Amino acid sequence: MGLFSSFDINASGLTAQRYRMDVVSENIANVDTTRTADGTPYRRKIVTFEEKGTGAHFADAFSKATGSYRGKGVRVIGTFEDQETDMKKAYDPAHPDADENGYVTYPNVDVMTEMTNLISASRSYEANATAFQASKNMASKGLEMAGG
Repeated sequence: MGLFSSFDINASGLTAQRYRMDVVSENIANVDTTRTADGTPYRRKIVTFEEKGTGAHFADAFSKATGSYRGKGVRVIGTFEDQETDMKKAYDPAHPDADENGYVTYPNVDVMTEMTNLISASRSYEANATAFQASKNMASKGLEMAGG
């Protein structure tokens, strides 16, 4: 693996985790949004990553017995709405979005889950930044040694 490849891998991780933090922030900001542009409550969004480059999955790469795996980083393959988690209902007949029984449907966003995801993304971002800094320091030392 070349030095610049490590920069690319770390940069892809930084970009992916930054995007994940943005989506988590959007989820938290919309925790009480009962009506979006299409008239439905906000649905929690989830970011999905995959290996960059070959289109193969990590499991496929590790299952090869050749030992010739070379990573190329990560990329965001999509942002999907969470269809698995149930929406929350609360009784509030005075709310403008209440149904005929007086219940309001709130987004399927759990602030504790989102904060946990935010911490995870933040730590992953920090790890990528640290790895990038280490690669940069190695490159700098190599240039110093080459220069005499």
